[in-house]
Amino acid sequence: MPNRRQFFKKSLLLTASGLFLGSRPMVSTAQEVDTANKTSKLTPPPDLFDAQALDMDFWLKPRTLDLIRPVSGERVKLLYWKDGDMIDSAYQQFCHVLRDVNGKKTAPIDPKLLETLWATQAFITRFGMTKPLEVLSGYRTPESNQRLREDGIPAARKSLHLEGRAADIRIGDLHEEVLGELIQSFRQGGVGFYFRANSKGGWIHTDTGLNRSWKG
Repeated sequence: MPNRRQFFKKSLLLTASGLFLGSRPMVSTAQEVDTANKTSKLTPPPDLFDAQALDMDFWLKPRTLDLIRPVSGERVKLLYWKDGDMIDSAYQQFCHVLRDVNGKKTAPIDPKLLETLWATQAFITRFGMTKPLEVLSGYRTPESNQRLREDGIPAARKSLHLEGRAADIRIGDLHEEVLGELIQSFRQGGVGFYFRANSKGGWIHTDTGLNRSWKG
């Protein structure tokens, strides 16, 4: 029986082949459904990123981030870090893309958040997946955050979105749980798993706060 590391790798490879589609796996028998439910609860070992990604070459190469905001239709793909320095013009553009679209306000985004988004995207690129990272929510004004709470949408009263330190994301055709487990293996902040049984699927919350995880 494959261990957790093998399952995680297999999930990524299946996604790259177009066989692991979001939260809507194509299964046809009760046995397959049961197997899918069991494997979906597995988590990668805590040393997965240490063993596979945290090497000198990975972190020293130039960083290009490919983001899309479905709500505004914007897509930005830019080199934002090279030779140990942030490229300010690119950083400012990413702050704009991660703005509060509803509140129409931009705020500084924590560079560590961009680092998490980039590393996630760079890691799965190793498996042949090159779709842009979809940002459902980035910075939020207090007014926008309160409006979400009033509408019954998950939003913490003191959300790190208010400080530009959090983003709700997903990647097309990549299972939310696999995406969340991958980000969680960085151990660089909070990770929230939001599974939804609809055509668009769920999303993953990632932030630069305390190391913790939850399901919402």
